[in-house]
Amino acid sequence: MRPIIALCFSLSLSLSALACVDDGPGAGQGATGSGGGGGAGAGAGADEGSGWRELAAIATGPRQEHSVVELDGKVYVIAGLGGDGMNTGRVEIYDPREDRWSEAAPLPVALNHPNIAALNGKIYLLGGMLGGFPWTAVGDGFVYDPGTDAWTALAPMPEGTERGSAAVGVDGTTIYLAGGLRSLSEAFQDTVLDFSAYDVETGAWEALPDLPEPRDHVGGAVVRSTFYVLGGRANGQGNVKDTVFAFDLSERAWSTRAPMPTARGGVAAAAVGEKIYVLGGEGNEAPDSLGVFDDNEAYDTATDTWEVLAPMRTPRHGTGAAAVGETIYVPGGGTQQSFGATDVNEAFTP
Repeated sequence: MRPIIALCFSLSLSLSALACVDDGPGAGQGATGSGGGGGAGAGAGADEGSGWRELAAIATGPRQEHSVVELDGKVYVIAGLGGDGMNTGRVEIYDPREDRWSEAAPLPVALNHPNIAALNGKIYLLGGMLGGFPWTAVGDGFVYDPGTDAWTALAPMPEGTERGSAAVGVDGTTIYLAGGLRSLSEAFQDTVLDFSAYDVETGAWEALPDLPEPRDHVGGAVVRSTFYVLGGRANGQGNVKDTVFAFDLSERAWSTRAPMPTARGGVAAAAVGEKIYVLGGEGNEAPDSLGVFDDNEAYDTATDTWEVLAPMRTPRHGTGAAAVGETIYVPGGGTQQSFGATDVNEAFTP
């Protein structure tokens, strides 16, 4: 039986009201720094109605190929490429309550495609991509303490497992990394199968069963002790995927779930309750798309079904997403395939 897909269409330009029809048969802590610009959009704060709204743009300008995490109710934008296309270690913090930006201590090294997770009141960076272009993976590790506004070096990733652009999930004291890129150039993209776990208490790494297929620029989230790896691509921008792989953290085995309605790489993903929202992406071949998707699709982990929601106001790839309460924040990204960094900051409330 194919999964249920509920198609939702906007009834207004503000995307504040949705009407749905069934398409199938039943079945974080703030750090120091000066504030960014105030409210540029239609309201700040978490959970203010449904649909998309525009918020204060990233204070220091465009960013893409960065990571986004939530810590103590704030949204952190970490590393990536600036508007000049150069790597940055800049860390910026968005406060949804104030609709304002501030800065935290930068990373000790400038990276793009970093693997980032927030856990137990701290933020962990475990590998990323280094260099101009082409890029090469590095296994550098750091942990950020918002109480001291400082990054501390960790032991690097085990030799041979370095990568950026992995799917990231958190459960208990463990951070999981699935897939990723070992190198990227115009001629070659080395997408990997690697799946590994880092225990923040012991500092130990563990090799786990490989992904069923290699993936990079992929979404990841843990819901109820299952790590989901959604969409992404393999060895090239155009080789986009609709797959959903699920790793049972108790049984320690992979399975395949209902595919995404729209195959895409370079996605952002965030979990709210038992649903995982997959936003944007790259590899769109439609005319006038600039190679970028505006798709917003939600996967219900309880029913193994997908629904199609209001599209993004600004189609983007190469960004991340973080949920604060019921609202998902998507700052920055690329507005055209490859490079096209923007400072746009938007939020979606289901």
